[in-house]
Amino acid sequence: MNIPNSLTLLRIFFVPLLVAALVTDSHTLTLAGFTVGNESVALAIFLCAAATDLMDGYLARRWKQITTVGTLLDPIADKLLISSALVSLVQVRVIPGWMAILVIGREFAVTGLRGIAAASGITIKASDLGKTKMLSQVIAISMLMLSIQRPWLFQWAMAWMWGVVFFGVVSAVQYFLKFWKLLDLNIKTRRRQELILLERHRRKAAKAMRRGAAVSHSHE
Repeated sequence: MNIPNSLTLLRIFFVPLLVAALVTDSHTLTLAGFTVGNESVALAIFLCAAATDLMDGYLARRWKQITTVGTLLDPIADKLLISSALVSLVQVRVIPGWMAILVIGREFAVTGLRGIAAASGITIKASDLGKTKMLSQVIAISMLMLSIQRPWLFQWAMAWMWGVVFFGVVSAVQYFLKFWKLLDLNIKTRRRQELILLERHRRKAAKAMRRGAAVSHSHE
């Protein structure tokens, strides 16, 4: 177990802590003259978990420790973190449920689509919108958590959240269009290869028949 994979597992470990801190009844703690609520604790946990997402990828590339386990766990950890944060925000009535459903549904739909494509031998690269979605989601969720104690920030947080939903849907449409285009090309390529093989077999059979006819004619 290398350090990048350990960071990925740590991000998964943060998920129940985040949910517990965010959905429990409001509690405050005074430290060095500062009042800290459970929302602030949840925000700190969320930002620490998001930071591990940046660190594990950077360290894995720099130390050349990219593994199959890490490649599989990293997107799962990201989706667990974002999904748990959004569901918790719905629970505390900060955002409407349909927003969380759209974002979470998009994540699982694209993941399933890429899995189907991989099984068909098709690789779908991440779009430019898809690459920036994690950062935009982290910013939006962080602002929503801050707005629980700072109502004046709520409108700005919702503006970010609308952007997350919009670009998430647009990037999902891009994935689906790219999938159908690559799938159509893949089917046409396979069909062309099948026709070429059939034509080769037909020519070989025709040559064999001609040879057989020539041998038969020479014996006569």
